[in-house]
Amino acid sequence: MIRNCLCYIDPGTGSMLLTVILSLVTSAVFLCRGLLIKLKVKLSGGEIEDTGKVPYTIFSDHKRYWNVFEPICDEFERREIPCVYLTGSEDDPVFSKEYKYVKAKFVGEGNKCFAALNTMRSYICLSTTPGLDVLQWKRSKNVDWYAHTYHALEDGLLYRMFALDFYDAILATGDIHYPVIRELEKLRNMPEKEIVTVGSTYMDRLQAQAQHYERKKNDVTTVLLAPSWGDSGILNKKGEPFIESLIQTGYKIIIRPHPQSKVSEKELLERLQAKFPNSDMLEWNYDNDNFKVLSGADILISDFSGVMFDYTFIFDRPFIYTNDQFDPAPYEAAWVERKPWLLDVLPKLGRELKDEDLGHIKEVIDETMVSQAYKENREICKNEAWQYRGKAAERTVDYMVRKYEELKNAETKEGKK
Repeated sequence: MIRNCLCYIDPGTGSMLLTVILSLVTSAVFLCRGLLIKLKVKLSGGEIEDTGKVPYTIFSDHKRYWNVFEPICDEFERREIPCVYLTGSEDDPVFSKEYKYVKAKFVGEGNKCFAALNTMRSYICLSTTPGLDVLQWKRSKNVDWYAHTYHALEDGLLYRMFALDFYDAILATGDIHYPVIRELEKLRNMPEKEIVTVGSTYMDRLQAQAQHYERKKNDVTTVLLAPSWGDSGILNKKGEPFIESLIQTGYKIIIRPHPQSKVSEKELLERLQAKFPNSDMLEWNYDNDNFKVLSGADILISDFSGVMFDYTFIFDRPFIYTNDQFDPAPYEAAWVERKPWLLDVLPKLGRELKDEDLGHIKEVIDETMVSQAYKENREICKNEAWQYRGKAAERTVDYMVRKYEELKNAETKEGKK
């Protein structure tokens, strides 16, 4: 019995050990490759060309964030500035682009991806992936500066704990980020990060698409259910009875789960899809780009997902939201007294769906769609969370270029000492 116990490794420890082993193997491969190149060049009588670190690297852990990074890559390309784009998706849309200056590379999935990132060489790494130096993704000793850009209009309190602690800079969508970041830094006795408001690249992209999109009127009212993931999300809190009540309205229902649900709530989705399969009046949507499904919906129902702001700010339509005693425990919100900006402004922009409304949800949907009460608040809230509209890509690249010059100048001064 004791012998068997000594051989047991719990899943968490096993995952950590696997990450360490992969990191060591990756480092060994790069070391051997470098030594082999040096040996070949030396034998041929040549000189080693030390290309050094690349100035700019963008990392996307999944292709779904292409709407965040495409405008930035386009801006690098427009300026004819070389940039490396690393992705964790082999079928990332970046590979369909005919870039000359942006070099895209698939670095693998899961642990393989993070092991590669742990050894990358760059002055600046821009990413929307939280959890740097908290879980598998460790800071590379050969990267000088990590900058985080957001993929949703919210203040960061709905990120998982310690999500942004070890980034050097935060590229904010609006001024709503400043008090949150500073308060968390103070609570954790951490140095202050750079915070620069640049706007939102993906919202700029949605806005540009919407300006050239002519919407066709639906034959039947279309309701989009787009929840967040986790224990506080609609699918966990309300589940089958809620979907059943939506179906009974006679409206077309589109269910678009959060992308993370496919990973963290796989069994839940499988059960619900088996109970409510695709039909003429019900659709499960997993499109990489959400523009089509958002633009085609007459009304949106969600919980605390940032997609509500994409919908209401771009398409100027109200939404319905649920607020089933949101549990802040896993989130940064658990550390502060303030309510997350997203939850604070929800009543100004949409109608809360309560349990007693489920019996007449059709009437709630109909009333909300024609209400003008929320319209005047949209511009106010939009100005708080989404600043420099249409300029986010330009301002992001401006920041990266400026920071690279600072880092190079500091490196030169250090070398002269």
